[in-house]
Amino acid sequence: MALFTVMKGLPLAYSKDMQEDKEQVFDAADSLMLALAAMTGMVSDMNANRANLAAAAGSGFSTATDLADWLVRELNLPFRDAHHVTGALVALAEKKGCDLADLPLAEMQGVNGEITAGVFDVLTVEASVASRQSYGGTAPVRVREQIARWRGLLG
Repeated sequence: MALFTVMKGLPLAYSKDMQEDKEQVFDAADSLMLALAAMTGMVSDMNANRANLAAAAGSGFSTATDLADWLVRELNLPFRDAHHVTGALVALAEKKGCDLADLPLAEMQGVNGEITAGVFDVLTVEASVASRQSYGGTAPVRVREQIARWRGLLG
């Protein structure tokens, strides 16, 4: 923040103020090197508990965006309406103490009568992850591409 403040307040033609940036740059570099060493040590011998990770990934209505996107794509709803329907369904699921995928189709249709059983195809974490196909996305094929790319660059 100190470096941003120095750079923001710098006059256009007076470069002597750049002397003040060195302390912040070196402090940031030292902090980064320490963080990288700590992360390397942590990740190198880490064992992931897949069941806990899967449960955490599916909690907190993490597929709500997928639901809204489905409503836009399949029912041609404007996103603002899809957002409203999704919010109502999340509120209903919260009230019932369940996840979106556990709501019966009839109750979903009580919020929007056009919802079909096809909605359940997007309400899983796996479907959510797989749907992110853009460059650098979370789809398994994209993740494998990035792993190969970085192994090539760093190997």
